[in-house]
Amino acid sequence: MTRSLKKGPYVDQKLLKKISNIKAGDRTVVKTWARASQISPEMVGFIFGVHNGKDFIQVSVTEEMVGHRLGEFSPTRKFTRHGGKMQREIEAKQRETEITQAAAAKEKKE
Repeated sequence: MTRSLKKGPYVDQKLLKKISNIKAGDRTVVKTWARASQISPEMVGFIFGVHNGKDFIQVSVTEEMVGHRLGEFSPTRKFTRHGGKMQREIEAKQRETEITQAAAAKEKKE
């Protein structure tokens, strides 16, 4: 469910206060834990360090991001990949074929 229009967008006040002290072109990272804060037009051009639970991920705000939340650009879960033993075997075969193709192409040039 979306936020009520009469309330307006949620933008963390501490975050706006931090932004007001620096210039838009400045490359300093503004650290924040406010993942739920929406990106407003005043934030465009700044770099935010958004906390993902472990460390701060740098998010460079552009015009296309206005209206989204800061947390959308700082994933909290690490995707390791699908598969297991079978997937490793398939990838090993792919690497071998790439190596043989590269060697064949090299011999063909000489």
